[in-house]
Formats: sequence, C-alpha cells, structure tokens
Amino acid sequence: MKVYLVGGAVRDALLGLSGSDRDWLVVGSTPEEMVSLGYQPVGKDFPVFLHPETREEYALARTERKTARGYKGFAVHAAPDVTLEEDLARRDLTINAIAQDPESGEIFDPYHGRKDLDQKVLRHVTDAFREDPVRILRIARFASRFPDFEVATETLVLMKAMVDEGEVDALVSERVWQEVAHGLMGKQPSRMLQVLRACGALQRLLPEVDRLYGVPQRAEYHPEIDTGIHLEMVLDQSAQCNASLEVRFACLCHDLGKGTTPADILPRHIGHEQRSVKLLQSICERWRVPIECKELAEVVAREHGNIHQSLEFGAEAVLRLLIRCDALRRPERFAQALIACECDARGRLGFAEKPYPQRPRLLKLLDTAQSVDSAAISAQALQEGVTGMAVGKRIDAAREAAIALALVNAP
Repeated sequence: MKVYLVGGAVRDALLGLSGSDRDWLVVGSTPEEMVSLGYQPVGKDFPVFLHPETREEYALARTERKTARGYKGFAVHAAPDVTLEEDLARRDLTINAIAQDPESGEIFDPYHGRKDLDQKVLRHVTDAFREDPVRILRIARFASRFPDFEVATETLVLMKAMVDEGEVDALVSERVWQEVAHGLMGKQPSRMLQVLRACGALQRLLPEVDRLYGVPQRAEYHPEIDTGIHLEMVLDQSAQCNASLEVRFACLCHDLGKGTTPADILPRHIGHEQRSVKLLQSICERWRVPIECKELAEVVAREHGNIHQSLEFGAEAVLRLLIRCDALRRPERFAQALIACECDARGRLGFAEKPYPQRPRLLKLLDTAQSVDSAAISAQALQEGVTGMAVGKRIDAAREAAIALALVNAP
C-alpha cells in the first residue's frame, strides 16, 4: 500500500496557506488490511478509516459511476487496482486533484492543477463533474474563498447544462445549507452569488435572492441603485468585519422583500421588512437553516429600518425598539443584529468607510436599561400590593427614565 496527502491540504500548501484538514489517500490496500493495521472504519458509503493515533481520515482509492440523479446516486468501486490517477480523476476541481508523497515530498499533478493555481482558474477535472450537483455549490463557495479566481469558461458551460438538466433540483437540504454556509463565510461572499447566478443555480436554489437583481432603489439612499448589487456589497462588508455566520445570513436575508415590491411603487419599498421576514422563513424551512441564524435574520429583517433611524428616537421609542428585539433578555443577539445593520448601512456605494453611530449608541442605551434594578422594583411593588402587568409597567417606566437621562447626558 502507498499513502498520499491529497486535496485541500496540498492545494493550500502550494498557495502558501495553512489550516486545512489533512486528507489521506491509500492506494493498493483493502478494508481488511486497513482494519488489521488498527484503522477504524467510519465510512458508510465510502471506504474511509481513522488513523489509530492521529485520528485523521484515510480513504481507499476509488472510482465512482453515476447510477441515479442527485449527489447520492453513485456506485463506488474501491479496490487495490485503482490507481492514484484514477482516484484523482473523480475529484471536482483540478486544484483539488493534486497529491503529494509525504515521504519524498514529490507532487503528483496529472490534471495540471498547479497551472490553474498559478493562473487562478477554477476548472473541472473531467466530464464526470456533471454527475454530482453539489459541485456547482462547491465551485461557488471556492469562488467566495478565493475571490481572485475565475471559473473556466468550459466549466461554467457544464454547470449551466447541469442546472438545465434539473440536477440541482435533486439536492438535499443539508448539503445545500452546508455549502451555502461555507460560501457565506468566505473572503468575498458576493462571488458565491455571482457564480450561482451565472450558471442559473441561484434562481433554482435561492429564488428569493435571485429576484433582487435588477430591482431599483432610491438613488439618494442607494447610489448603487440595484438591490442585488446592494446585497453583494452588504455581504462583503460582513466578511470585512469578520462577522459570524449568523450575522452573514441575516445580511443575506435582510432585504428579500424588495424583490416582491409592486412595480408601480418602485423605487420605494414600502413594507418590505415584513415581506422579508416571510421570505426568509421559507428559505429556512426549505434548507433547514439553524435556528440561531433564523432568529437573528428575523430580527434584522424586521427592525433594520428602525435601527437605522434610531438616532432620532427618544427614550420611549428606544425602549420599544429594545423590547421588540428582545434585547434585554438576549443582549448578545442584539449586538449581532447591530453588526448586520452596520454592514447594511456601509454596503452602499460611497458609504463603506462611513461611521455608524447607531451601534455604539444603542449598545450604551441597552446597558443603561439593563442597569435598572428590576428585582428591587418588583419587591417594592409587592410590598405596595401591586401585581401583574402593573409591575412590568413600573419597570419599563424606570428603564425609560434611565434612558432619557442617558440621552440628556450624552455628548
């Protein structure tokens, strides 16, 4: 048997990057031999094993044959006679089809992945690429991670054909969300949307996002005008501030309602916030988005306009905003919502470096509201025979008074 380092670890090392998990390929072995050497089998669909000491994954060399639609429709052949080149041929991109001998350091590159690394090209290895629709999403998220890479023309043509053939319609929710989440966490998430849109997959997978392109906004607020372009700018702002996945998903969904604005009121978007909430809920149900992402996205979609306008709010309006956002109980989530709103404000042509005073102001006022001793107020109310909703009103009144004082004393 012969062991090779393959995939992302080799690619990233050639790019001068670090941090990728190491994947190992075993040529010339059998499952029985691997088990006899102490490796633990973990693969159900593929012959994958964990190293007895490092716990890294070692996969037997294999070939795959398409048997049905979707990413699970494959027959796998793993045998000692499968060569290194045959295994690398089933991989998605040439830049991921490079292997290295860990002992000699020799690089094996039968599909010219190093050349594509140098030329910054995302290119499929063989026509077998079309057999797995997940690869469309993988290319999109690689474009997000490596934004200076372009998709090869012939690869984009193949991706379009796969979309036209309905391959992406067979994708399961877990895989779609997994790849979209990776793409959102990339260096330039807008590239993921651009690639998916270029091949037609965005319209199939995220039609709520796709329909934003070409929809105009008021130029005095959005010099970029196009709602889809604005969304791309907001997502890239979220990447620049190294925001969490929850924040980036909220950015993706914050303006979905603008895609359903009646044409006769454009470029205004009256009531788009509530429409956005309904549309993002549909996305979350369809792709089984984690509840933390869904809940933050709902807050941002519903309240981002009010947060933007909050510099004009008095104490009563500020407290109402904090209560609607459940900020007093969930201050960490509110802080994330403010980051998403700052990305929204800066994701406009000419606004990338503009300050966003709403965020520090609201965080300070939230801290002020939380400093009110609600337990003491409740105890005093109980002594006076006050119960029920009247106690809550007293607490709110105290919080409002504290916010009002803070606004008076604000520089």
